[in-house]
Amino acid sequence: MGGKSEPMITKCKEGENWTKVTFKPDLAKFSMSHLEEDVVALMKKRVVDMAGCLGKTVKVELNGSRVPVKSFQDYVNLYLNSASQLGSERPKSFYEKVGERWEVCVSLTEGQFQQVSFVNSIATIKGGTHVDYVTNQITNYVMNAVNKKHKNSNIKAHNVKNYLWVFVNCLIDNPAFDSQTKETLTLRQSSFGSKCELSEDFLKKVAKSEIVDNLLSWAKFKENKELKKTDGTKTAKVNVPKLEDANEAGGRYSEKCTLILTEGDSAKALAIAGVAGLSQMERNFYGVFPLRGKLLNVREATTKQLKENKEIECIKKILGLQHDKQYSNVKSLRYGHLMIMTDQDHDGSHIKGLLINFLHSFWPSLLKVPSFLVEFITPIVKATHRNGTVLSFYSMPEYESWKGSLAGNANSWSIKYYKGLGTSTSKEGKAYFQSLDKHKKDFIWMDEQDGDAIELAFSKKKIEARKNWLRQYEPGTHLDQKQKLIKYSDFINKELILFSMADLQRSIPSMVDGLKPGQRKILFCSFKRNFVKEAKVSQFSGYVSEHSAYHHGEQSLASTIIGMAQDFVGSNNINLLLPNGQFGTRSVGGKDHASSRYIYTQLSPITRFLFPKDDDGLLDYLDEDGQTIEPNWYMPIIPMVLVNGCEGIGTGWSTFIPNYNPRDVVANIRRLLNGEMMEPMNPWYRGFKGTIEKGASKEAGCSYTVNGVINEVNETTLRITELPVRRWTDDYRAFLNSVTEGNRDENGNLPKDPFVKDFRKYGDDAAVVFEVQLSEENMMAAKQEGLLKKFKLTTSISTSNMHLFDSAGVIKKYDNPEQILEEFFHLRLEYYEKRKKVLLENLEFELLKLENKVRFILGVVRGEIIVNNRKRADLFLELHQKGFTPIPKKSKAVVAGATDDKEEAEDSPDVSGVRASDYDYLLSMAIGTLTLEKVQQLCADHDKLNGEVDILRKTTPTALWVKDLEALEMQLDALDKYDAEAEEARRKLKGDADGGAGFKVSKQAPKNPRKYKAINEEVSVETMRKSSSSAMEKDQQGENAAEVVKPKGRAGSRKAPAKKVHPKHSPATHPHKQN
Repeated sequence: MGGKSEPMITKCKEGENWTKVTFKPDLAKFSMSHLEEDVVALMKKRVVDMAGCLGKTVKVELNGSRVPVKSFQDYVNLYLNSASQLGSERPKSFYEKVGERWEVCVSLTEGQFQQVSFVNSIATIKGGTHVDYVTNQITNYVMNAVNKKHKNSNIKAHNVKNYLWVFVNCLIDNPAFDSQTKETLTLRQSSFGSKCELSEDFLKKVAKSEIVDNLLSWAKFKENKELKKTDGTKTAKVNVPKLEDANEAGGRYSEKCTLILTEGDSAKALAIAGVAGLSQMERNFYGVFPLRGKLLNVREATTKQLKENKEIECIKKILGLQHDKQYSNVKSLRYGHLMIMTDQDHDGSHIKGLLINFLHSFWPSLLKVPSFLVEFITPIVKATHRNGTVLSFYSMPEYESWKGSLAGNANSWSIKYYKGLGTSTSKEGKAYFQSLDKHKKDFIWMDEQDGDAIELAFSKKKIEARKNWLRQYEPGTHLDQKQKLIKYSDFINKELILFSMADLQRSIPSMVDGLKPGQRKILFCSFKRNFVKEAKVSQFSGYVSEHSAYHHGEQSLASTIIGMAQDFVGSNNINLLLPNGQFGTRSVGGKDHASSRYIYTQLSPITRFLFPKDDDGLLDYLDEDGQTIEPNWYMPIIPMVLVNGCEGIGTGWSTFIPNYNPRDVVANIRRLLNGEMMEPMNPWYRGFKGTIEKGASKEAGCSYTVNGVINEVNETTLRITELPVRRWTDDYRAFLNSVTEGNRDENGNLPKDPFVKDFRKYGDDAAVVFEVQLSEENMMAAKQEGLLKKFKLTTSISTSNMHLFDSAGVIKKYDNPEQILEEFFHLRLEYYEKRKKVLLENLEFELLKLENKVRFILGVVRGEIIVNNRKRADLFLELHQKGFTPIPKKSKAVVAGATDDKEEAEDSPDVSGVRASDYDYLLSMAIGTLTLEKVQQLCADHDKLNGEVDILRKTTPTALWVKDLEALEMQLDALDKYDAEAEEARRKLKGDADGGAGFKVSKQAPKNPRKYKAINEEVSVETMRKSSSSAMEKDQQGENAAEVVKPKGRAGSRKAPAKKVHPKHSPATHPHKQN
C-alpha cells in the first residue's frame, strides 16, 4: 500500500447491491513462484469456514462453484463425516441454537478433548472463554448425572471434558484475543453481550449418549489400575502386622494351607491355641490373621476407600489375590483355603457375609472353587450332666428343642452360654481343632441363585427386593448346623437374615412402646432396680449390661441412657430418666454432655405413670442366656413413639416420626373412648417458641414448615429469639459468622456475600437470643426477601417416612399419627381387659387365702386341729382331708420392678400328692396370731378386700384407662408449671437486657435445675399399684361410666388439676424430684 492513486467513483447500475473484495498476492515479493498446496488448502478451508459461519444469509462460492454448506450444522457434519472415513463409526452429534448469537454442536471423542470455534467468523483454533463457557455447562451437567446414578464413579468435570468434541459459532461484542493471530478469545464471559444457557433437553440428550458408558469404562479401568497396586503375589514370605503365617504358605504345598480370619485378637488367641493342639506336621498348614472389626462393604465402596482400606490390602497380600483375576483353582494363591472364625452371634454372621461379599465382588470364580471358603463354628451352649457327659449346641433352636425334651430332668444338667469366642478356654480350643470335621463347614456354590442372594443382601440396587426379603422373614428361621455343606443362598436366607432383622430392630422402634431394644433394656433395669435413687450413668450402664444380656459396648449403652434423659428443646417431650448433671444442651444437639463418669441419673417419677406397674405381669418377657430380660415391648398408657418421636436407619428401611403433644394424644384417646372421631395432630416440641405450619397433604404423610422467631427492633436491628427445631445454636452462630462483614473463616477467607454488619449472642443453654445489626439498605433487602428465609430460620419436616414394628413384630408404614394412635388404642384397650382379669384373679386368690387362714385359726382355737407334738406328714394329710386349699409356695422373682410368682424348685416331700410347702402359708403363722382377735382382723380384711373385688368387677376397662390418663395429666400439669416458672425466672434474671433496641450486655441465666418432684410424691409410687381399689371408687356406675368423659383441651392448653392436692403434696420448686 506504499503507492496509491485517487479513487474512481462511478454510478452503480440498478440492481442488487453487493461488495467485491479481491486481492492478488505479490509472489515475487516473497520469493515465490506459486502458492504451496498447504496454503491453498488453508485458503479453501477459510472459504468453507465462512460458509459455515454465515449460513443461508450469504452465498459462498469457491472457484465458481457454490460451497455445499448452508448452515453451521452442515459445517460440523464435514468434520464428523471425515472421522467416519478414517474407519471409526460416525459419532452422534447434538445441535442447539441459542438466541441469535450462539450455535452449539456437541459430539464425542475417544478420550481427548477437541474444539472448533468461531468468534464473529474468526476461527479461534485454540478456543478461549467462549468455549469454556459452553463446555463447563455440559461437563457439570453430565458429571452430576453420572455421579448421581453411579455414586461410586467419582467422575470429575475434566474427566467428562476429555470425551467431548465441542463446536461453537458465536457473535461477541468487542472481542479481545491473546494475540494478533486471534487464536484464543480472552474476553470475560460477563462482557460477551449475550448469554448462551443450554437447555435442559439438550443437556439430557448429551448425558444419555455413549459418553456415560465411555466415562464408566474409563473409571473402571482407572479403578482396576489403582487397585492392582495393592495386589498380592505368591511368595513364601509377606510382611503383614499381626499375621501368624503358615510355614508352608506360598510354597509348593500352599494349596493345602488354610488361612483363619478371626473376629478380633481374642479370637486369634483361641485359634492359635487350637492350632497348637494339632500335630507338628499339621501346624505347618495353618495361618491366623485377626480382623479389626467389620469388613468394608466393597460393593458400594469408592476406589479411594478400597485403596486406603488396610484390612483389604492385607487380605490380598496374605492370600496372594490379584485384582479381577479369574480363578479356576487355587494354585496361584498362597493359601488354598480361607476359614472364617467369628462369634456365633448376629454380628459374627454379618462379618461372614461381608467377607463373602468381598470375594463375590472381585473374585466370584473363587467362590465356585470347592472347599476354598469354609467356616469354623463353636458351641453357643454347653450342657454338662452330673455324670460328666457334655453336650454342645451350635444354634439356639437346637438347644431349645433339646431343653424341651428334658421334662423333669433339667436339674441334672448345668448350662453354660458362650457369648463369643473369648468365652472358650485354650483347652476347649485345642479340643475344637482336634475334632475339626465337627466344627468345619464348607461353603458350596450351587448355581446363580447363590450370587443373586449375595447381591440381594449387599447391593444398593436391590433395596426394594431386600425389603421383600425381610418381609418374608419368619420367626424361628435358622441355619441347620448339622449340615456339612452350606449353600451361599442358605447362608444369606437363613443366617444373615437374622442379623438384618436384628439390625432393623435396633434402628426402628416398636409402635407399642416407642422404644428400641437398647432403650427397652434400660427401662427394664430401671424398673427392676426400682431406680429412684440416683447413680452414675457409667455405673448404671454396667448394671444394665449385666442384668439385661446386653452384648454391645457399654459406651453405646451410656449414650442411650443420656439420650433418654435429655430434655432440651428438640430432644424428648417427656424424658423417662432424669438428667442430674450436664446431659447436653441445644447448643450442639446434646453432644456437649459430660462424661458418663461424672453425671447421674434416675428414673423419672412420671415414667411409672406412663408404664403402670399393674401391667408388668401381663407382658411377654424374653429369655436370653437362661436369663429373663426385657419384654417384647412395654405397654404404656399412651403411644410414646408419638410423644418423643424417633429416627433411625436400618437394613432396608429408615424411619422419622416427629414429636407430638402428649395432651393432644390424651385428648384423642378420650375421643376414641367416647366413640368420637380423632382430631388431626400436628408436631409439637416441648419448650419450642416458634411455629409449625402444616403444608400440603400428600398421598402418604404431610409436610410441615418449622419457623424460628425473628423480630425487628428498629430500622437496623433484628432480634432472633428462636431457631427451628434441631437447628443447634452453635451451628447458627457459625452461619451468622459466615455472613458478617469482615469475618474471616478458618482458611482466612472473607465472606462472599456478607449482609450482616455485626451480631451478638445472648441467652443461655435453653434460650436463644441473637441481636443482629444490618445497614438500612440490607435491612430493606432482607425484608423484601423475607426475614425467615434470608436468615435461614425455616426448616421442613415430613411424615412420609413413618415406619415402625407393629405388635406382631412386622415392619409397617403408617401414613399419619392418627393411624398409629388408632392401632395402639385397640391393643391398649385389650390389655386393660387383661389387667382387670389378672387383678380380679389376684384379689380372689387373696380372699381364698384369708378364708383358709380364718378356718385354720378357728380350728386351732376350738381344738379341732392339733398342731403340737405331731408329725408334719400327718398334719399335711389332715389339712388336705379337711379341704384346706393347697397353695404352692412362690419364690419372689423380680421382673421389671414387679413381683413375679414362680414355684419354688426346692425339694419337698409329697404326702398323697400334696407337697409339704403347699401349706406353709398356714403353718408359718406365728403362734401368737392363732387367736380370736386375729380372726376378727382377718375377717375385717376379708370384707375390705371383698369390697374392692366388687368395685373392680363393676369397673370397665375404659374406666381403668381414664383413671390412668387423669393421673398422667396431673404430672403433665406439674411439668407445665415448672416450665412456666423456669421461663419466668429466666426472664426476671435477664431484666431489661432483651427489652431495648440496639446492643446491650445480657445477663446470663444460671443453669436450670432439672430435677423435679411428682405431684402427690408420697403416694405416687403406690398410685398404679392401687388402681384395683382406690383408683376405681369413682367408677361404680358400671359399663356406662366412660360415656360421660369429655375430650381434654388441645395443644398448649393448661387445665386445672383433676384432683385437689393436699398442701403437703403440692409441687415443689421443681415438680418431679424423688426424695
